[in-house]
Amino acid sequence: MPRNLGLDIGDRKIGVALSDPSCTLATPLKTIIRLDDDSAITEIVGLATKYNVDKIIVGLPYSLNGTIGKQAEKVLLFKDKLLQRSSIAILMQDERLSSVSANQKLREAGKKKDKLKKEMDAAAASVILQDYLDTLKLSS
Repeated sequence: MPRNLGLDIGDRKIGVALSDPSCTLATPLKTIIRLDDDSAITEIVGLATKYNVDKIIVGLPYSLNGTIGKQAEKVLLFKDKLLQRSSIAILMQDERLSSVSANQKLREAGKKKDKLKKEMDAAAASVILQDYLDTLKLSS
């Protein structure tokens, strides 16, 4: 059964989350250190192949007023590069406040401060992916 992959794309790191086979629950998978776009994309495509992913959900960091700012433009450029290397469908998901939500969830889980920083990107990707999965369930 195909799964979905969630991405929280930052300048230095990319958080990755994976759905369960029923596409109900998102789980943090890993954080990719973004040394360059080519190696990051190779790793993402490898993960998508390994886990039989049929959709990649990318968090789009709209400004709080709903406009596309500088960071969102960078994410869209990365998405375009990813599309050139993979035939997997890529969907954009509003990620406003996903890092705040991820931080809160990690704190509630009792994570220590040093662990919080290490797990933040994958947790944010999980929030982005879960928001998408929840939207799917509501519309069906």
